[in-house]
Amino acid sequence: MSAAPSAPSAPSVSFADVREAAARLDGVAHRTPVLTSRTLNAAVGAEVFVKCENFQRVGAFKFRGAYNAAARLSAGQLAKGIAAYSSGNHAQATALAARELGTTAVILMPEDAPRSKREATAGYGAEIVTYDRYTEDRTALGEALAADRGLVLIPPYDHPDVVAGQGTAALELLEETGSLDALVVPVGGGGLIAGSATAAKALHPGIRVVGVEPEAGDDTKRSLDSGARVTVPVPRTIADGQALSTPGELTFPINQRLVDAISLVGDGEIVDAMRFAFERLKIVLEPSGASVLAALMAGRLEGAPRRIGVIASGGNIDARRFAELTGR
Repeated sequence: MSAAPSAPSAPSVSFADVREAAARLDGVAHRTPVLTSRTLNAAVGAEVFVKCENFQRVGAFKFRGAYNAAARLSAGQLAKGIAAYSSGNHAQATALAARELGTTAVILMPEDAPRSKREATAGYGAEIVTYDRYTEDRTALGEALAADRGLVLIPPYDHPDVVAGQGTAALELLEETGSLDALVVPVGGGGLIAGSATAAKALHPGIRVVGVEPEAGDDTKRSLDSGARVTVPVPRTIADGQALSTPGELTFPINQRLVDAISLVGDGEIVDAMRFAFERLKIVLEPSGASVLAALMAGRLEGAPRRIGVIASGGNIDARRFAELTGR
């Protein structure tokens, strides 16, 4: 474990930015459903509202941020094309955003990214370039790729327009549910929880915002505990969307200010939550999307909140992998 270099001063994200992103996404992104379940409520001992971003375009919340950022580019920038790096969901989101806006996308993806995510990204028309996530630095590779080809780089979380776009998921949830005691959000690079916390704390200052990470990839928890960005080895976890080693430069200070706690879950608990979501909620969640349910069902939330909102961030998992993980 090591401390990451100090980040230069970075722009923050305001609630007004989230509101503007919501207007930009209106009629483009889906307003995803919020599900409730008496069985889930009984298991958790609280009233739970599940924001189902597995029903978002590309099957995950990432479309919100990618489209918001791409839609703010000038005509000249769009003409150059877009680049991104991602293990899968931001890859698909950027590819689709590029197609919607009439431009092209080149996506850097790890060699071991889920096959379904690679195929979907290519299906949206993007060119895919691969790398080894365990030995190569995707940020450096992505920046070099964009520079070499003259593309505009849209990173998966360290971009104010991406963060603002992601925050619209929590905005929609709270518009539907009203005041909540807690909002529980999966954490990878920190963009979803940074945008969500920005919206939630603006609307309901007393709400408790809790992030969830896999035990093998607890970089955000360690960083918040230490007061500085910490780098851990690239985690090996089934939650590929959360398999990151360092919190974002932009997202970390936002989360330092607004996030109240981070809970950790094991891969086995995530699988149990995936199975529960399939059998009782009748929805398919990928491991990263199910981590929030895993935290609730394992009793990891402190303070006994009575009304809880959770963002189930995505459902991009193919049938074979789902069966491998959830089959007994």
